[in-house]
Amino acid sequence: DETERFLRGARTAGGWEGGEPDRVLATVLFTDIVGSTAKASELGDARWREMIQAHHGLIRRQLVRFRGIELDTAGDGFFASFDGPARAIRCACAISEGVRDLGIEVRAGLHTGECERIDHKVGGIAVNIGARVAAEAAAGEVLVSSTVKDLVAGSGIEFRDKGATELKGVPGEWRLFAVEGVGE
Repeated sequence: DETERFLRGARTAGGWEGGEPDRVLATVLFTDIVGSTAKASELGDARWREMIQAHHGLIRRQLVRFRGIELDTAGDGFFASFDGPARAIRCACAISEGVRDLGIEVRAGLHTGECERIDHKVGGIAVNIGARVAAEAAAGEVLVSSTVKDLVAGSGIEFRDKGATELKGVPGEWRLFAVEGVGE
């Protein structure tokens, strides 16, 4: 009967049965090594490979520490998700600080939004926004959307307003904030 289907989450009048995608609220983090091509040329293939291995190891340790999930890596960039935006920010800051010891800098960007779960990964417009926020970050900068900033109110994390900007391919203007301190 209709009540039973509703309780099971299989309502058909509104189109749930087999049609509603699995969606979760997640904070996505993107990082990218700044000037990677020039650095790779400077170091040569063998030393660059060692640097990338050290970079990847550092990021993976921080993801474990802050309960992040590695979703993808392509060359010198990482894509991860978190179930809490404050932990995601603190992870990004720890990564940014840690890679300086390797002689490199990263840019990092974060956004929180509803994402589609696809084969143990997340996708959708929120992921695209996170990637675009990261692309706006300067060397050594952790940049967040206003959504992330609003969600961590009371956490002790401090921000500097970077103003509103258009993100490539994303409608409207987006106010972005640089992380200035993570509190504790």
